[in-house]
Amino acid sequence: MEISLQVSDKDNTSGAAAHPTGQGMLAEDLAARFLERHGLSLLTRNHRCRGGEVDLICREGRVLVFVEVRLRRNTRFGGAAASITTAKQRRIVLAAQHYLATHPGRECDCRFDCILLDGLSETAIEWIRDAFSEP
Repeated sequence: MEISLQVSDKDNTSGAAAHPTGQGMLAEDLAARFLERHGLSLLTRNHRCRGGEVDLICREGRVLVFVEVRLRRNTRFGGAAASITTAKQRRIVLAAQHYLATHPGRECDCRFDCILLDGLSETAIEWIRDAFSEP
């Protein structure tokens, strides 16, 4: 997969946006453990660049997997999947491109997965493999 967005190598994210909330961090921990139990190796968490972030970056064999973790306890405005808009997908792709640009030698296939949680329990996890591609 080739991603062709322009990126900056500077990380200007700071303050509250730079650190996941307590609930978000718990959701990411749960997702990371779930993925590791399913054979993926966690490489890094919360990779940020100007304009984008990816929650988890994993490897599954020769595939680099960029994972968005979404926790939604209230479905009044849609579930966790509904919150991954095209704009959000672009920000994830931007962060993925930044990661690839700053980690040379990572020539491999890539995909974008989503871990959707309706609660903080492994039974509440929905794993969508190859959830989207470059918008």
